[in-house]
Amino acid sequence: MVSGKAVVIMRTVPVHELLNRIRWDAEFACGNFELGYFDWVEERIIMVPFAEVNFPREDPHAFRLVDGEGRIHRVPFHRVRGVYKDGQRIWHRPEGKAA
Repeated sequence: MVSGKAVVIMRTVPVHELLNRIRWDAEFACGNFELGYFDWVEERIIMVPFAEVNFPREDPHAFRLVDGEGRIHRVPFHRVRGVYKDGQRIWHRPEGKAA
């Protein structure tokens, strides 16, 4: 339970649809969202606040973020491993599935 409401885990929703819902559905988007994506350089899951990512129109299959050193990272949606709302996982990519 988060804020008195049960958190529904959305396993079957494609990640791009969930991200669009967070972006465009104000009622659903209430809360603090984070994305966990796999970083090939660091070989681990990196957590980023949803508010720190942007979705360029010219690249509909990825999001972008700027790290603490000012570098821009392009992250394809297939590297997203989990989506969290108020600290609870609401979506995850099944193990062994790349896309």
